[in-house]
Amino acid sequence: MFLTDTGLETTLIFRDHYELPSFASFVLLANDEGRQRMAEYYRSHAAIAQALGAGFIFESVGWRASSDWGKQIGYSPEALDEVNRDSIALMAEVQGEFDSSEMPTVLSGCIGPRGDAYNPASLMTEKEAETYHRHQIQTYSATEADMISALTLSYSAEAIGIVRAAAALDMPVAIAFTVETDGSLPSGMLLGDAIKSVDEATDAAAAYFMINCAHPTHFETVLDDHADWVQRIRGLRANSSRKSHAELDESEELDAGDPDDLARGYARLRSRFPKLNVLGGCCGTDEFHLQRIASSANAVGFE
Repeated sequence: MFLTDTGLETTLIFRDHYELPSFASFVLLANDEGRQRMAEYYRSHAAIAQALGAGFIFESVGWRASSDWGKQIGYSPEALDEVNRDSIALMAEVQGEFDSSEMPTVLSGCIGPRGDAYNPASLMTEKEAETYHRHQIQTYSATEADMISALTLSYSAEAIGIVRAAAALDMPVAIAFTVETDGSLPSGMLLGDAIKSVDEATDAAAAYFMINCAHPTHFETVLDDHADWVQRIRGLRANSSRKSHAELDESEELDAGDPDDLARGYARLRSRFPKLNVLGGCCGTDEFHLQRIASSANAVGFE
């Protein structure tokens, strides 16, 4: 079992009261206070994995650190390169406190969608996506990062471009799709069709797939226990809230949901799909949710 982190941005905004322009957590790296907070964030999550005898995937703060989003908040391409390099270096410092033969750890360079994940109004072609995301992936490839994680994707063409860019740079990549309350992607594509189309277009080059930024009740009914594409899903980073994306967008307060209810959702999925072994959280979740998720999943057992 590998654990990873939880709802970084919602934790920083609602619990720690940081201002994150365009939801960009990487701005914390600009000063010592922010860097210290990020180091504490990683330590508190990695300590949960250590206590349970699990591995841990450190996820960088690069979800918004691509050119379009950086430009919105005044970061030049050179400044974004520095942010992405620095985010890996900071994780590597904390990694040194935990990594051992009993606790394997992984450094992952995080990338996010070019547009609004909840409302993909402008869709790229596969080639456009490959060109857009290649620069950030290339920056990560020159660091200590072991892999790439692309989170909260909402249509297959962007995922295909990311996988192709990562493969060209010999970087393993995990693809995480988000879904609406009916289990389909915000673009309207069915989850199974999205995963199959990515694998078909890239010769199954992605290391594995994940689902993130949705509550388990939003997607568990669309997972076919016998379908080959479901076996490609190895990670879950669910929301604690059962609200839709539209409702979460309009919310001015954090909906932390019910951690025990969320953990039960993970346990249900783990009992059906024992190969699910990368577990974390997304919007509204924090260390307490991760503890409940990990304990519940650990009780089910792993292949």
